[in-house]
Parts: sequence; C-alpha cells; structure tokens
Amino acid sequence: MKNHPRLLFWIILLIGAFAVIIDLPITKPVHIETPKIPGINRKISFNLPIYGSTIDFYFNNQHIFWQFPFKKGLDLAGGTSVTLRANMQKIPKDQRQDALNGAKLVLDNRVNLLGVSEPTIQTAQVGSDYRLIVDLPGINVSQAVSLIGTTAQLSFWEQGASGSGALRNPNTLPIGVPQILGVDAKETNLTGKDLKSASVVFDPNTGKPQIQLVFTSSGTDKFADITKNNVGKPVVIVLDNQVISYPTVNEPILTGNAVIQGQFTTDQANTLAIALQGGSLPVPLTILAQDSIGATLGQSSLTKSLLAGVLGFAIIVIFMIVLYGIRGIMASGALLIYTILVLAIFKIIPVTLTLAGIAGFILSIGMAVDANILIFERMKEELRAGKDYSSAIELGFSRAWSSIRDSNISTLITSFILFKFGTGIVRGFALTLAIGVIISMFSAITITRTFLRVFHKK
Repeated sequence: MKNHPRLLFWIILLIGAFAVIIDLPITKPVHIETPKIPGINRKISFNLPIYGSTIDFYFNNQHIFWQFPFKKGLDLAGGTSVTLRANMQKIPKDQRQDALNGAKLVLDNRVNLLGVSEPTIQTAQVGSDYRLIVDLPGINVSQAVSLIGTTAQLSFWEQGASGSGALRNPNTLPIGVPQILGVDAKETNLTGKDLKSASVVFDPNTGKPQIQLVFTSSGTDKFADITKNNVGKPVVIVLDNQVISYPTVNEPILTGNAVIQGQFTTDQANTLAIALQGGSLPVPLTILAQDSIGATLGQSSLTKSLLAGVLGFAIIVIFMIVLYGIRGIMASGALLIYTILVLAIFKIIPVTLTLAGIAGFILSIGMAVDANILIFERMKEELRAGKDYSSAIELGFSRAWSSIRDSNISTLITSFILFKFGTGIVRGFALTLAIGVIISMFSAITITRTFLRVFHKK
C-alpha cells in the first residue's frame, strides 16, 4: 500500500465508520434500504443501532441481527459477591486442595450455563478454612445463593424388595423416602454422574415447568433396569438429601429420558437444571458472607472513569498539537480512530469491562501517543540532516519501528503473564492493555503514516 496511500486512507476511514456504528448507541432507529437487486425477492435493508447497539439486517425476507452491547463487570454492572466455606471434614488432608479445585470447576460450569457475563471464582485458604470467593455480575443475592449453594447430589431410590443396592439405616435415609418407600428403601446405582444433560421443559397439559433429564449410555442402561424392576411402583428422585419427585413407573423406559415434576417456578426449574447440568459439588459449601453491589454505584464509577478518559484524551490532543503542529493534528486523528477501533473490538469479542480494564485501556492510549512521539522525533532528526519531507517520513517510521516494537513486545509479555497467572480484575486489566497495545502499533505505523503520506507537503 506504500504506492497507494489514498486507497489505504479510504480503507481506514471505512473501517473507522464501521467501528462507529458498533460503538455509538443511537437513540432513534435509522432505516436504510438499498435499491432492489435483480434475482432477489426483497431489497437489502438494515436499521442502524438503537440503544444497546443492535444492528438489524433484512435479506430476502430473512431477519438477521447482531448485538454489540458493552459487557460490564461486577464493579460496573452491579451484582453479587459470595464467600463460601468448603466443609472438608470427610476429605483426607492430601485431597482437600483437589476437592476445592473440583468445587471451583463445578461452580464455573454452573454460572457459565446461566450466562453470567464474566464470573470471577477464586480459591483461598485461611488457616484451616478452604474458601471460594464468587463474583457474579448482574445477579441478585437470592439467585446467586440458590445457584451456587446447591450441592446437586442426585440419586434414585426404589423399594428394597425390588432391586439391588445396599440397605440403609432408616435414620440416614433422605427426607421423605421412608414415607414413600418404607424403611427398607434402597438407593440404586444411578446417580448424577450418569447424567448427560438437564433442561427445562413444560408440561403440555398443565404448562408447568419440568426438568428433562437425558442420561449417558451407561446411565440409560441403569435407568432401563430400574424402570423394568419397578413397573407399577414409585421411583423416588432425591436431590441434596430431599425428595423432589416420586413418579410411578407405568412401563419400562429404555430411551434414557426422565422428567422431574414438582411445584417449580420457571426460575427454580432453570436454576435446578443448571445445577444438575453443571455437576454435583465434591464438598458441601456454606455461605460465610454475601454482598450486593448496586448498579447505581457501578454507573457512578463508570461515569467518573469515562470522564477521566475523555479529559486525558483531550489533554493528549492539546499536547500533541502544541508540540508538533499539523503532524500533531494528524496523530490526534489517528488516535481517535485507534480509540474507536479498540472500543469496537471490546464489544465484538466481547471483553467484560471493569474499572481495572478501563484503566488498562487508558494506559494503552498513552502508549499509542508514545509511539507517535518516537516517530516524530526521528522525523525531526532526518529533516535537520537535510532530508526532504517524504524521505523524512519513511526514515522516521523505519528507524523508530525497532524501539516501538521492542517496548510493545515487552508490554505484551507482561500482559500475558498477568493474564495467565492473575485472577479477576488483574486478568481484565491485562486483556484490555494487550488489545490496546496491539491496535496502537497498527495506529502508529499504519494510520499515522498514511495520514502523513496523503496530506504532507514536499
């Protein structure tokens, strides 16, 4: 593109315009429709984003849409932070750390199935206490507790005379089982570990939510044997030591599908399905502390952070213009496009924004300016040495590149280490900084140079 700077210039502007569409929420929809295209039944049309940055496309009577909202972390969107203690009394000492890591994995699976934007789950040991700290953006306290406090130990019980399984002391049977099956109730070998998936369905007759269970191949065989041995009898489904359903088997079920019925609300059924799908906890957890962070506090923090970013950007632009004149204006234009591109990338990936992440982004803006300063100072040296302006542009960029490359690579290595070994907000800071640094190299080497090539006076 060296010989076609104007073409590259227009490509950069086109990319910038697309990034603006993604970045800026528009309060009123703007409808645009193309002329009818031969061979297509309907014109191509789209609406520019309404609030929340949604782009709607209509093509040949097909409605397609993409959503590009900012994902906010706990400190910006509000949510719940819960500290849990793992009960390790029955776990050997040499296996406790593995059990804690297993509990973390199960909780991570559950909150991911719930669709939380970016949960943060950390393990900690305080003396002899093993703890989990869970941050859930956008989730209220009751929803968080019902999700992460459920052990999700699933078991199936039958009458003792009808199947295999070890006879249990009636005092240790799950609540409700003796009343349904007698004291000779037996636990089958079918457990939550044989579960392939769990999802919410609705009874076609009553419309009430139910949980649809699908078992693995081995679980299907176990469930088939249980239903064969209990035709006309109840099979009790127990979750976390309490009966939640006891359907009567009408005929053998060979497909590996079962339905849990109960007096569930839709939210309760969804939480239960997620808990079962995510797996059972290897250790019981009790809640030590729970904190609710309001969205109002998060919005206040976001407003202050954005104000700081805008103020810092304005100061940088003034500094560049005062110091470098027309070149400073071009660099400021490149910096503006850089900012627009990075914000668009944050939405597209998407990156969950926290206060620390915003700090990383603002820091990367300073690094982008630093690259321009190195280039312009090299250009000054070439001009003082008698080079013409075109040569000074090319030499300034080529000779400053090694310094820019090395400093940015060092920052990227640091960001990788922080992201790999850090947790929570540290990872968010590292990710936004790394994205900003990568785009800043493109901004300094490509955008600024293109502007100078197009608008320079020899």
